[in-house]
Amino acid sequence: MSQPEVSQPKPASTARKVFAAILDFFFIFIVAGYGVAQFTGGTTEGGFELKGAPAFVVFAIVILYFIIFRRFLGGTLFQRLLGAR
Repeated sequence: MSQPEVSQPKPASTARKVFAAILDFFFIFIVAGYGVAQFTGGTTEGGFELKGAPAFVVFAIVILYFIIFRRFLGGTLFQRLLGAR
């Protein structure tokens, strides 16, 4: 008896990966930005405005989001939703 062939999953297209990265960036930037703004008093009527250290904290959170999710959790939120891993 021969072993059944196991088909390898088709790699995700580059466009899907780029689209997932863009969605991830906007998602985490808005969530982290608004969260930090709420904590530091940087909210405005139109959203939030961050300068100096709070802005640095948001960018650090964005970078950590990509590193932690891709390395330890098997992909970012939109990579998983769009199947772009």
